[in-house]
Amino acid sequence: MILLVTPSERASECAAALREAAGEGIVVAESLARAATLLRAESYLAVVLDQYLVETEPHEAENTLEHLGTSILVPVNLAISGMERLVREVRAALQRRQREELRARQAAIVRLHSELNGTITALLLSSELALETAGLPAAAAEKLRAVHELVKKLRGQLEGAGPPEGPEPVCSPRALPEVMPM
Repeated sequence: MILLVTPSERASECAAALREAAGEGIVVAESLARAATLLRAESYLAVVLDQYLVETEPHEAENTLEHLGTSILVPVNLAISGMERLVREVRAALQRRQREELRARQAAIVRLHSELNGTITALLLSSELALETAGLPAAAAEKLRAVHELVKKLRGQLEGAGPPEGPEPVCSPRALPEVMPM
C-alpha cells in the first residue's frame, strides 16, 4: 500500500495514476497530521510526500517523517510535476526498495550460512576428538557417533542449500515496469 500525502486538488488524479502504475492500494492523507496518524496505525510500502507540506509545515513534517518505519520516502513537488514524472519517481523508488531488500536478504543468508558452517565444523571436530578419547564407554561412543553422523548430515544439507548465487527477480515485470530515462 502507498500513502500519498498532499492537500492538492489533484490528489485523486495522482492516486488513480499511482494505483494503475504500481498495482498497489493508495491511501490519501490531506495533511501531515493525518499522515502521521496513518503511519502509526499501518505500514506502507512508500510514502509519497508533497514538498509543499514540508516547506509550509516543517515541524509537522519532521514529526511525520519519524513515523516512516520501513516505508520508502518519495518527495515530489506536485505543483510542477506531471503524472508521468510522479509515476516514474514512484516506480523508481519501489524498484530501488526491492533491490535493497534483496541485497539485505542475500547478505543475511550469506552471513547465517557462514556462521552455521563454522559451528558445524566445530561440532564435527569436537565429536571426532571425543571419539578418540581413551577408555570411552561403548554406549557413549555410540551416541557420539550418532551425533557425528547427524552433524555430517546437517553439513550436507547446508552445502546443498548454499548461499545465494546472484540476484533473483523479486517482482513480475508487469508489477513494476522499467523506468524510462528522462
